[in-house]
Amino acid sequence: MSETVTLRASDGHELNAYVARPAGEPSAGLVVVQEIFGVNAHIRHVADGYARDGFVAVAPALFDRIERGVELGYEGADMQRAMSFIPKLEIEKSLLDVEASMQYAGSTSGKKVGVIGYCFGGTLAWLAATRLRAAAAVGYYGGRIGQYAQEKPTCPAMLHFGRQDAHIPAEEVNKVKAAHPEVEIYWYDAGHGFNCDARSSYNPDASKTARERSLSFLRKYLVIDDR
Repeated sequence: MSETVTLRASDGHELNAYVARPAGEPSAGLVVVQEIFGVNAHIRHVADGYARDGFVAVAPALFDRIERGVELGYEGADMQRAMSFIPKLEIEKSLLDVEASMQYAGSTSGKKVGVIGYCFGGTLAWLAATRLRAAAAVGYYGGRIGQYAQEKPTCPAMLHFGRQDAHIPAEEVNKVKAAHPEVEIYWYDAGHGFNCDARSSYNPDASKTARERSLSFLRKYLVIDDR
């Protein structure tokens, strides 16, 4: 079951969030943080998948601070429009929206809450681990993560990157590894956005392996540890 709800961040901003719920009692809450393409069909698909796995999955519409109802594809004019949002995004305000989503996921599920994010959301997932006290965090190809490598996560964290990703130099990821050797970092023979089947860079093998690792990780720290 899915629906769109309205959340209120701590600064008073109201934003929409796509919520996918499991068929039975939830095992945990999970915030699914968007790429720079909005809460589009792919992000809703990700949320639906984790709902089937037992999570209350909440995907906040981070672009609502700039323009409401943004939902973009990955080619042509949509790609250009998505790129135009990048300089307008403010990390600190986006984190307020992630925090509001964490609170909603926690109150709705009554369980621990984790964060998983992709691209821009991958960086926010890392910051949720260092600043927002998530119970677990998973980031996919977070492009700005090197800027925040020295921030210490307060929960278990897992990161996924593609070796062919032209947007994220390996040395940026290595900054995180050097500062936090306990963080689980996985590399795949894939490019940026390898998890998204709507992208030309989609890699089904890498996507499958990364999701299996992510699901096992989230269950370990959000579900099994909660028993």
